[in-house]
Amino acid sequence: MPVCVMVMADAPSAEGLTQRLRDTDLPLLKCLTIPPDGDAIDKVALLNPDLTRQQRQQSMARWLMPFGFLAGVTFTKITTLTTFASFGPWGETLIGGLLGMGSGLMGSYAAAASVDSDNDAGVRILRNRRDEGRWLVLLETPNGIEAPWQVIQRSRPQQVVRLDDL
Repeated sequence: MPVCVMVMADAPSAEGLTQRLRDTDLPLLKCLTIPPDGDAIDKVALLNPDLTRQQRQQSMARWLMPFGFLAGVTFTKITTLTTFASFGPWGETLIGGLLGMGSGLMGSYAAAASVDSDNDAGVRILRNRRDEGRWLVLLETPNGIEAPWQVIQRSRPQQVVRLDDL
């Protein structure tokens, strides 16, 4: 989905641009005005690397944990190790699966933390502009539909940051 963020000098220009974008006939997935104060920017996943990383970790855990469980059960069954033999054959297998599931969960944290987004530089620029007191207007359009560039250019933004297609 094409995403671009316009940096505006003040509230009237940002809100005016947001209203003009919403008045266009183009379908918009997201059109948000982000003020320079408060924590509104931290609630937008596209502009918050920590939130993006958390979502990526949860997504990876969804498939790593079941595979970890199966790997733990398989490892327990194919080896002759009797580390948890006091729990019986089923208990030993179950504990091996749970340990494998825990390994999958730890792996999801490690993998999510090790991946840098292509948008990190653009997000850093936008967060710096917001810290300088600028207003941000986030625009997200469906695939294959370009942003209304004439409307954007008429509003004279200070900067337009186009984030990579997600």
